[in-house]
Amino acid sequence: MKAWLQGWRADLAAMGVGAVSAAALPPLHVIPVLWVAIPVLLTLIGAAPSWRVAARRGWWFGFGHHLFGLYWITEAILIEAARFWWLVPLAVPMIAAVLAVFTAIPAGVARLAAPGWRRAGALAGAWVLSDIARQFVLTGFPWNLWGSVWAVPGVLGDVFIQPASLIGVQGLSLFTLLLACTPALSWRFRAAGLALFAAWAGFGLVRLGAVEPPLTGVTVILVQGNVAQGQKWNRDLARNIFGRYLDMTATALAKAGPGPKAVVWPETAVPYLLEQDPNARASITQVTGDTPALVGGVRFGEDGRPRNDLFALLGGGTIGMRYDKWHLVPFGEYQPDWLPLPIQVVPGGGFAPGGGPQTLHVPGLPPVGPLICYEAIFGSEIIDRADRPAWLLNVTNDAWFGNSAGPRQHLAAARMRAAEEGLPLLRAANTGISAAFDSRGRELGRIGLNQTGTLRIALPGALPVTVFARYGLWPPGLLAAILLALTLFTRARDEQTFVSGAGIDAI
Repeated sequence: MKAWLQGWRADLAAMGVGAVSAAALPPLHVIPVLWVAIPVLLTLIGAAPSWRVAARRGWWFGFGHHLFGLYWITEAILIEAARFWWLVPLAVPMIAAVLAVFTAIPAGVARLAAPGWRRAGALAGAWVLSDIARQFVLTGFPWNLWGSVWAVPGVLGDVFIQPASLIGVQGLSLFTLLLACTPALSWRFRAAGLALFAAWAGFGLVRLGAVEPPLTGVTVILVQGNVAQGQKWNRDLARNIFGRYLDMTATALAKAGPGPKAVVWPETAVPYLLEQDPNARASITQVTGDTPALVGGVRFGEDGRPRNDLFALLGGGTIGMRYDKWHLVPFGEYQPDWLPLPIQVVPGGGFAPGGGPQTLHVPGLPPVGPLICYEAIFGSEIIDRADRPAWLLNVTNDAWFGNSAGPRQHLAAARMRAAEEGLPLLRAANTGISAAFDSRGRELGRIGLNQTGTLRIALPGALPVTVFARYGLWPPGLLAAILLALTLFTRARDEQTFVSGAGIDAI
């Protein structure tokens, strides 16, 4: 057995259990695999002759994990296969290789801690700090954090995502890693893990049983046109696509009944330049009347570069306000300077970023915090904290990723934002999944993947500002840092005792 814990065999084992651990992620949610994968990783770290070797094994674990967890990125490349065919075998392995660095670091740090609970705590603490860094380094990609495994559809997920209101998804990752380490520890720590699990569930049940905020009185209509990515920018199909959205909106409004309403179209749903096309605006408002329409589209700034926008279209075809997407997708929307490869999808320098999170005050609606696509994965960076919205709106186009895990993982991330911020979140997706969540992250309805339809939602009210909404990444970051310092400090204290004589006398 020792031979399997050395050299390339250990690296292969690390990659294998890393790949298996991806089954815990949405949409599979096979969470028990973590109680095997993480103890095996701890064993491989402990058997490493140095922290450098442990870091290498952690890298292989992370590589296997992200290789399988992000396989769906290839779907987007296949849509542009004529241009980027050479990237098909390279893209996901390259991304997995970079993200694996954020697993190598905590594995190396854990090797510096004493075996047992100290090493387990060091791994968990360093891992969460590494995840927080992953949100910011090289524009950030905080996808598939361990806390997201608890976003299970239904009541189970409702219960276990509730502590995100205090410590965010990163804090859930910390709890998850500590629990996953318990099979490698003594019975006392296993009992402590059960107590943590019970307290976690108890907190979730209590929070779900609290008084609900009153409804806002507004009905929001989400429109899912289900336009294939290969058709979206086809000029010959533009009229049909636009007409489809108009017809679906008219039908949904006719069935909605009286009272304040809003209509939402997904990211880049309008195939025309809405800001420059009064006829397109007039066509929409002819259907919506005085009902505000929040529609995704593209505009060009004075610099000649495009912006990925959400327009608030009011009666008479007036654009009341707009929001520019500010967290852009590298290569998909712009060419990053730090990796100059010829794989930019958007020519002419790519999209220009907006100024940051913004709250739109649309007449007749509660203040709304817009999130365009990818922005929904960046917990603590999604709202203007000086102007807190009453609800969140995520418009997206997941058609790039087909019928894969990608759209489902994206949905789970958006759901987590509702629980963290204590705000209802509504999501309009071009090909799905469109959905609505209340201010505790409970699902209110959805339109499935690759379906055409509309969803009417009575907009829920917001909860008071949560701890996470107030302090952001500080609570999970401090918890992780304290745990890491505790585990490394006790190691240093033990070594000092040994050097001062107690260890020498025992030899």
